[in-house]
Amino acid sequence: MTDSPIDRVDPQLRKVLKLVNSPAFVPFHQLSPEEAREQVGRMFTIPVNITVAREQDLFVPTAAGPLRCRLYHPDPERRLPLLIYYHGGGWVLGGLEEVHSQTVALAARSGCAVLSVDYRLAPEHPFPAAVEDAYAALLWASESADVLQIDRAKICVAGDSAGGNLAAATTILARDRGGVKIAFQLLLYPATDAACQTASMDRFGKGLLLEKEDMLWFWDHYCPDRSLREADVRASPLRVADAAGLPPAYLLLAEFDPLLDEGLAYAERLEVAGVATICRVVPAAIHGFIGFWQLCELADRELSLVAEALAGELCPPI
Repeated sequence: MTDSPIDRVDPQLRKVLKLVNSPAFVPFHQLSPEEAREQVGRMFTIPVNITVAREQDLFVPTAAGPLRCRLYHPDPERRLPLLIYYHGGGWVLGGLEEVHSQTVALAARSGCAVLSVDYRLAPEHPFPAAVEDAYAALLWASESADVLQIDRAKICVAGDSAGGNLAAATTILARDRGGVKIAFQLLLYPATDAACQTASMDRFGKGLLLEKEDMLWFWDHYCPDRSLREADVRASPLRVADAAGLPPAYLLLAEFDPLLDEGLAYAERLEVAGVATICRVVPAAIHGFIGFWQLCELADRELSLVAEALAGELCPPI
C-alpha cells in the first residue's frame, strides 16, 4: 500500500492541512461567497513584522470606478522596478490584507516596489471584471511612473493561483492591445485552464487545501458560462493561439497541487513559443504554500528564491 499524497507533504505544511481538514474549516464549495470570505479573513490573515519605507493605499481611476491598490516602496528616493501583484482566492476571495505578508516580504527581499491590486471580486463582479481591473492597474502604473518612483521599463506582473491567472492574461492583453511592455511575469501555481480535467486535478483534488470541487465553485462564480471561460484567453490563458512575444516567465508550482498539470502545460506553451521560461516544481509543497512562509521553512526558502529571481531579472548589477 502506497502512502497518500498527504503523507508526503512537508511536515510543517501538514500542520496547515490538519487545520484545513478539521471541523473548524468548512470547504469553500459548501459556503456562500460571504461566508467563505469571512473564513479566509479569520483563518488565513497572518500578521507580519516587516515594513518598507513607503506603504500607501492608492485609488486607481478606471472606467468602472476607483480601484484600490497598495504600494510598497523600499526606497522612495530611487526609481525602482515595479512588481504588480494580483492576489489569489479564486476571483471570489481575498484582498490586500490577506496577501499583505507576501507582498511586503517580496518588496523587502527583492528590492523592487510592489503594487498590490484589490481587483473586483465575483460573483458581484463576474468575468471579465477582474482581468480588466488587472490591466487597468498596469496601464495606470506605467502612466504614473513619476509619481510612484518606478522605472516604467521594468514592470513585472505577478500573482498566485487566480492572481497568477490574471497576471498571465494581462501579459496577453498588453501584447495584443499594444499597451505597456511587460518585462517579466511571475506566476505562482496559476490557474490557466477552466476545463479542470487534468490528472493532477483528480489526483490532488481532495484534502490538500485546494479541492477540485472548490475550483469548480470558483469558476462557476467567476464565469458561469462554461463555453466562454474555456474559449476566452482572458479566462483560460492556456488556450492562447500563439504565446510568442509574451514576456519572460518564472512559474513556481507545487508537487501536490490540483493546478500542477495546467501550470506545467502553460510553461510548455511558453517555451514552445520561444519565451524564456523557468518552471520550478517544489517537492512536498501544496497549493498556496508561499502564503505560509512564516510557518514553513520550505515556503520561506522558496519566497527568497522568487525574490532573488525578480532582483536578478529586474535589478541586474551595475
